Amino acid sequence: MTTSDVIVIGGGVLGLTAAVALAEGGRRVRVVSRDPARDTTSAVAGGLCWPYRVRPEERAVAWSVRSFHVLAELAERPAKTGVRMVAGTMADEPGAAPESGSDGWHAAVPGLRRATPDELPPGYGSGWRARMPLVDMPSHLGYLERRLAAAGGMVQRRPLTSLAEAAREAGTVVNCSGLGARELVPDVAVQPVQGQLVIVENPGIEEWFGSAGEHAGTTTYILPHPYGVVLGGTAREGAWSREPDPATARAIVERCARVHPKLAHARVLAHRVGLRPARSSVRLETERLPGGALCVHNYGHGGAGVTVAWGCADEVVRLAGGRTA
Repeated sequence: MTTSDVIVIGGGVLGLTAAVALAEGGRRVRVVSRDPARDTTSAVAGGLCWPYRVRPEERAVAWSVRSFHVLAELAERPAKTGVRMVAGTMADEPGAAPESGSDGWHAAVPGLRRATPDELPPGYGSGWRARMPLVDMPSHLGYLERRLAAAGGMVQRRPLTSLAEAAREAGTVVNCSGLGARELVPDVAVQPVQGQLVIVENPGIEEWFGSAGEHAGTTTYILPHPYGVVLGGTAREGAWSREPDPATARAIVERCARVHPKLAHARVLAHRVGLRPARSSVRLETERLPGGALCVHNYGHGGAGVTVAWGCADEVVRLAGGRTA
């Protein structure tokens, strides 16, 4: 077995990003993942860089701002990285009072501004306009794996039954197991928030759109990707099913068609369901495991995995005893 001084558990966007940061900082890193990247929750994500269902707010904003800047740089090479800068609108929920915009996220995003009335779809009274990173997740996960390999790291496909098992193979363990942390840690505070989406042929949509309440069970988002338009979605707490529901899919298309009517007749390419690993607060901290190995926990990011990944990776590197980028 290849010698590593760090094992990262989990091959989704958080695990791969942390592994890249560690490997490029000089650590010998091995990612251990039961599933290939294409089968992780990250691969199902819509990929818009915008914090959603992630706490604590102040730390999440800092992680998100860091990730925004990294992703904006990666967007200079979209064919290689899967990241593009795309203009769009994040609308406040219909009937909701406009947000003040005084929080750190709105203040830190370059060019983010209040939407004018003519930039909002019918039924929406307020919102925000910005060019944001939009990430083609399957492509981006492949990029991260290649970047990890270039830095000397590797990925193994196998299950781990415990943190102790990982600790027997390396002095530092980084736990990016997402929903798997329920059993691996174990931490029953991690709960699924089911997200269903529909992918359709693009009828000519160039901008993204989103409207998502923090605690709403349904959301509306329209994300144009090279492979089609991702339409969403749902946020069902405690739901474990990964089977798409036909009635839910029809409701998603109907909501999105109120924003862009031509979506009502767009050909459906695929249905997808993912389980966001939600927690009342992200767990990003260290723990000493029996036998002395250092464990850096990095899980519970809800619907904001890609949005906070690079900010969290910096913190993982620091907690693991290395430098940040």
